[in-house]
Amino acid sequence: MSSNFRLSRAFKNAKRIAFDDSSKFILFSDCHRGDNSFADDFANNRNIYYHALNFYYKEGFQYFELGDGDELWENVHFESIFEAHKDVYGLLKKFHLDRKLHMIWGNHDMVYKDPKYVDEHLSRYFEPIDGESKELFEGITYNEAILLTHQETQQEIFLTHGHQGDWWNYTFWRWSRFLVRILWKPLQIWGIADPTSPAKNYTELIKIERRIKKWILKNDLLITVVGHTHRPRFPEPGDIPFFNDGSCVHPRSITGIEIEAGKISLIKWHIATTEDGTLRVVRVLLEGPQKLIDYKKAKS
Repeated sequence: MSSNFRLSRAFKNAKRIAFDDSSKFILFSDCHRGDNSFADDFANNRNIYYHALNFYYKEGFQYFELGDGDELWENVHFESIFEAHKDVYGLLKKFHLDRKLHMIWGNHDMVYKDPKYVDEHLSRYFEPIDGESKELFEGITYNEAILLTHQETQQEIFLTHGHQGDWWNYTFWRWSRFLVRILWKPLQIWGIADPTSPAKNYTELIKIERRIKKWILKNDLLITVVGHTHRPRFPEPGDIPFFNDGSCVHPRSITGIEIEAGKISLIKWHIATTEDGTLRVVRVLLEGPQKLIDYKKAKS
């Protein structure tokens, strides 16, 4: 099974969502929310992520998570992750109740491709203070991909995690999970990185990006947004429209992609120090905003 086949299948089965210039979307991926242990990369940026998420909720954005939101390779159960970051899931629940939460599974949370697993673990949680079960993400669904279609221009934007271009972490993800849990998680505490991860292996990263670009060229230069490699990408109009929203586990910062008013932007949230020594979480525009329609007739 080739990367072209896997990407084409994800595109064919993608969840369809219509949008227009009044729509406001924020795309994050690779949060890798863990159990708040030394191996939890998300814990360092939790406050930044929560502040950004709260901003987008208040501003009426819809939230799209492009895979690897929960770190279910290093951690066996979602419950330990939920308890470690309960405030974050409380905020995500608000998006869900407003029908503004759209979730995609990646290789690190590939168990979410099973609706029964999702229903069993994410629908409700036990609150020890009240001694009763409470609703969390009742009725939530995870998808391999989402296809956004502009109602006026009919322009399409393909959202997926991107591990379809990574045969080892897609086909043999169970083996990768086993190695991470048994071997790399203990070593990570000592600073030794997992060589199978494209985010830690530049050679693999380039191969994966090349495969996805090749698929985009075969599919009439469809705008495609992925995560997986953790490397932000924002092409110029005229280049192959291959975007990457980065990750939420960069050192002291998170990156994402905003789609608003028919334009697309790459943004970063990080902690900045003001002149009086106060620490603030601030949003920085890295690339854009660029009109989506400018990629309509892009040429390679």
